[in-house]
Amino acid sequence: MSQTTSQTILDVKNLRVALPTPRGELQAVRGIDLQVQRGEMLCLVGESGCGKSMTSLALMGLLPAKAKRTAERMEFCGENLLVLSERQLTRVRGARMSMIFQEPMTSLNPSFTLGDQLCEAMLAHRKVSRAQARERAVYLLERAGVPMAADRLRQYPHQLSGGLRQRVMIAMALMCEPALIIADEPTTALDVTIQAQILRLLRELQQEFGTAVVFITHDLGVVARIADRVAVMYAGQVVETAPVRALYEQPSHPYTRGLLGCIPVRGRTAPGSRLQAIPGVVPSLIGGVQGCAFANRCAHANSSGCAATAPELLPLPGAVAHSVRCSRAIEQAGLKAVA
Repeated sequence: MSQTTSQTILDVKNLRVALPTPRGELQAVRGIDLQVQRGEMLCLVGESGCGKSMTSLALMGLLPAKAKRTAERMEFCGENLLVLSERQLTRVRGARMSMIFQEPMTSLNPSFTLGDQLCEAMLAHRKVSRAQARERAVYLLERAGVPMAADRLRQYPHQLSGGLRQRVMIAMALMCEPALIIADEPTTALDVTIQAQILRLLRELQQEFGTAVVFITHDLGVVARIADRVAVMYAGQVVETAPVRALYEQPSHPYTRGLLGCIPVRGRTAPGSRLQAIPGVVPSLIGGVQGCAFANRCAHANSSGCAATAPELLPLPGAVAHSVRCSRAIEQAGLKAVA
């Protein structure tokens, strides 16, 4: 990973999250390194259960009570999040770091009006009057494409469609002009047309306000549309990270190539043909994993190295800002770079 700079909003090293289960300790997140730059859109992508959402909750300090979080470093805007008390962390959440959840109907309180919920964070974190908070709420609702924004402040969440509720959540996340927004699959519950509108809106607002965004998704089509940089997760680890164009043009980890191969391509995938799938199953993360977590599903794995030794996330030879957690990929890229 590159060294921390003044433009680095979030700097995480060796983040781990463990959860107790009747069968033993589940290693949900296993040593993640992340850096997010000011104004950057970083997409965290992977299949369900790979640890994406658990990573986001760990960053926000919203893990379940029995979860155990450790890290060598977890800094946000130069501040060490690991030593903050719950009260100090509350001053960070909502003010300088916001989150957009997957399902807005369960995130918005059905008992309070949208106006009360939009203004709450700003009144708590900024020295403003209620009138000023409402003025900003109306402005952000309008920027988020919510019609009749002033009238919406008197409405309740159940009176809005799913798409409008998600636009309200985006406006709410921007109320205090945060340096970082974590968006946990915010378009999953929406139909394709509304999803496209929300993605375009989020990208436009992110660029307008200069906010860094960690966008969590399992959809590589979404990644291609909005990402600046991509981190691919598998079995609680980041297995590949690269600028978005480099990832699609030169996917280096076998899991990344498998994910891209599963996407049907118009003009190439014959109607009615069998779609490609990655063989095998994700290993159990209870008690730890021996060797490479993807070895049992990888056609290029060897029993002496891959199954025995856990690979590190290392720079890909001959590539710029591209790292991969695969000794075979590193070896092959090194041979090409020499040739």
